[in-house]
Amino acid sequence: MSKNYRVGLIVPSSNTTMETEIPMMLRWREEVEAERFTFHSSRMRMMHVTKEELTKMDVESDRCAVELSDARCDVLAYACLVAIMCQGPGYHEISEERLGKIAEQTAAKVPIVSSAGALIEGIRAIGAKKVSIITPYMKPLTNMVIEYLNASGIEVIDSISLEVADNLEVGRLDPMNLVNIADQLNITGADAVVLSACVQMPSLPAIQQVEDKLGLPVLSAASSTVYKILNELNLKPVVPNAGSLLSGKIQAKV
Repeated sequence: MSKNYRVGLIVPSSNTTMETEIPMMLRWREEVEAERFTFHSSRMRMMHVTKEELTKMDVESDRCAVELSDARCDVLAYACLVAIMCQGPGYHEISEERLGKIAEQTAAKVPIVSSAGALIEGIRAIGAKKVSIITPYMKPLTNMVIEYLNASGIEVIDSISLEVADNLEVGRLDPMNLVNIADQLNITGADAVVLSACVQMPSLPAIQQVEDKLGLPVLSAASSTVYKILNELNLKPVVPNAGSLLSGKIQAKV
């Protein structure tokens, strides 16, 4: 008999990709494992990816945690990487702790995953210390992501900013364009490539293809979030055709 899990998603109001790629990966997993997943969302208002809007949006995450706790979710995932990273180094730990306390007060203790913290954990899990990244952000926000990763002990060798400020337009980007964009990255000395440092920029269909082409581990904010969700549910992090991080060969590092 399969076991059912409820995944709570804390989502920017204009995000159209988190509720596509994360469920898709877990559906792929269902083809090889017995678990079944349902997905339950609460939204935070945000249309343009600016530091001001992101900071204002982040305040609403507390309300989202309360709403999803009412559904008795088994894990809550806050997936807006740059909203966390633009608050300064280490903020993912503050956010996760705060949301965890709010959820526990509302219902019961539940694991909290942030895409920011998950990306850092995913990079570390594959043993990478140097990465090259692609983001959809304007360059000042990409620089904040780079500073956040640097502060976490991860060196960014090179970055490409696609400079799309409208979050809806980010969600409409063709993920297969990343195959050619990745060719423009300087990966000399890099241990891995972050194909999308944003859960709104689609990348899942390209992850395995780019990994095979470059010969380096390729991950994304979304694939890292799934890796962390599975670890928090005490499930082996396996998703077919989603890159090395979800190959089943990578074990969580305590």
